[in-house]
Amino acid sequence: MREVAFIKQNKEKWLEFEQVISNKTKKSSDIVANLHIKIMNDLVYAQTYYPKSKVTIYLNKLAKSSFDKVYHTKRNDQNAIAYFFLDKVPLLAYQYRKYIYLSFIVFFAFFLIGLLSTFNDAGFARQILGDSYVNTTLENIESGDAMAIYKSGSNWGTFIGIYDNNQRVGLNMFLSGLFLGIGTGFYVVYNAIMVAVFQAFFYQQNTLFDSVKGIWIHGTYEIFAMIIEAAAGYIVGASILFPGAYKRIESFTKGMKNAFYIFISTIPFTLVAAFLEGYITRYANTLPIVICFTIIGLCLFSISYYYCVLPYKVAKKHHLR
Repeated sequence: MREVAFIKQNKEKWLEFEQVISNKTKKSSDIVANLHIKIMNDLVYAQTYYPKSKVTIYLNKLAKSSFDKVYHTKRNDQNAIAYFFLDKVPLLAYQYRKYIYLSFIVFFAFFLIGLLSTFNDAGFARQILGDSYVNTTLENIESGDAMAIYKSGSNWGTFIGIYDNNQRVGLNMFLSGLFLGIGTGFYVVYNAIMVAVFQAFFYQQNTLFDSVKGIWIHGTYEIFAMIIEAAAGYIVGASILFPGAYKRIESFTKGMKNAFYIFISTIPFTLVAAFLEGYITRYANTLPIVICFTIIGLCLFSISYYYCVLPYKVAKKHHLR
């Protein structure tokens, strides 16, 4: 189809949505969602057949506005916090789901490398965890309490200290995306290998079950949130490297804003992880096994549902699938 014919065929539809965006015309949420889908289809067509045309740039901006309109159609009927966590973030997680998948793939790839390195190099654990930690843990294992290191300090002090450390790590992962995502990748590699070495070390000492029962009470939220924070960093890096039809500064601004929202959504999980480490993990060896694994299971289910299942349900509700 010639570009002129394409514009003539769809012009009225685009003008109609411009009226909706400017609030000159009121439409139901379903109609707005359907218009959004049509505009996205037109954008894909234009990008394919008229990649350097002004109509492609126009449709790109219109598509962004339509996406924002879909976001905000029902916002006035919701509490702002509920809207943010139950609508905005899930929609962003759906939009950027490929980066979340990428983050998981990178993490577990280097987790596997960490396992193999530990099993094939007797000194690797000391290189990663440090002699002090390894020696202290070996002494704790000999005394019959492999997780004793988590009992140092007060509940409150541990909670504050761990939250501060984990939030700093998460913030670094997010902001390191400014270095084209390479900085984020570095943090992911280091932390993935460290977690793997940690578990492999306990396996070698025949205390894997004790470590899983204790560590993953808080580690489920902590590590999963870290992977999501890394995904936010990748989004920032990609917004710089791959601006698409946007100007690079526009792409970066959009990517940075959306990545920041995703990063903010991890804070409650990081906070709960620190609380669990400060108040629950230290008692793991005395708690019934069923309670430990119930906590771990609930944590895994809730955070997996929030970032991997809910986004699809919210997207379907907004007719974005």
